[in-house]
Amino acid sequence: MPDFLETTVDKFTFKVATDRSYNAEGVWAKEENGLVRIGLSDFVQQRSGDVAFADVKPAGTVLAAGDEVAAIETIKVNITYTSPVNGKIVEVNPSMEEAPEAINQDPYGTGWLAVLEVADWDNERAKLLEPQAYFEIMQGQAEEETKKL
Repeated sequence: MPDFLETTVDKFTFKVATDRSYNAEGVWAKEENGLVRIGLSDFVQQRSGDVAFADVKPAGTVLAAGDEVAAIETIKVNITYTSPVNGKIVEVNPSMEEAPEAINQDPYGTGWLAVLEVADWDNERAKLLEPQAYFEIMQGQAEEETKKL
């Protein structure tokens, strides 16, 4: 179970898991036994709303960092998310087809999107945000959005 950085903005509490890295749009990447699991941050899933559909690129898809990896449809929005790293999808979370709401229920656990084979994780990770840096970006975005309410 990861540790979290946590903030409450207005009436919403957002968590950032400290055991992974992030891109600026809130897609996380975590190395596990030579592979990299990716998913959406707590802030991203809360801001997007209840996930109704998740369309993740299939296993075998080769991605460059910044390529679309998943399209998420919620009651509020349709959003595409990009891969935080260069790699090849070797596994897609089967829950995305049967129970995509796992993204909302457990974004850092069972709600992961895909597992990638990454040639040079150390180099890829160096291009990502550390948890504290993403936390600060996320906190700023959350505070901006509450001003619009």
